[in-house]
Amino acid sequence: MRKLQISDRDIMSIAIQQEISRSEEARYDHRLHGVLLVSRGLSCYKVAELFGQHSTTIQRWVHSFEKDGFAGLADFERPGRPKRLKVEQWEAMSQDLRKHPRELGYQQNLWDGKLLSHHLREFYGVDLGTRQCQRIFRNLGFRLRKPRPLIAKADPEEQDAFKKTAKTGKKSRD
Repeated sequence: MRKLQISDRDIMSIAIQQEISRSEEARYDHRLHGVLLVSRGLSCYKVAELFGQHSTTIQRWVHSFEKDGFAGLADFERPGRPKRLKVEQWEAMSQDLRKHPRELGYQQNLWDGKLLSHHLREFYGVDLGTRQCQRIFRNLGFRLRKPRPLIAKADPEEQDAFKKTAKTGKKSRD
């Protein structure tokens, strides 16, 4: 019998790995097959080479299986880093953002990441960076608004002439 080959095997290998990682059931089956190969006598290093994983990963699968059985190979919810703002603080901050910054004693007209970072530090004792504060705006459904600077002593007629688009209602003859 002739040896079977897959065309574009490097690309297909990557595609198969991605397909396995997409599905919770496929990841479980993948781990199950890895443990099966180890139980049949292959080393963790050989299984890792075949599966495109690190040998430590295969060792973790085997240890989890030994400890918890089949349940040890299933995906589980990972808690992640705890949130810095408590639920009450989050709700209060959300209400603060719906107010004008001047109502809270700030000189700015609009909220931005820097101001929110300062506000959280002063009012709630929570230190978050500017970028994280910008993510908070997005999570709460706010969108970025930038104030347009007014140039001192600018002529409004010259500004209108300089604009690329004509005012609404007027037709351009170009």
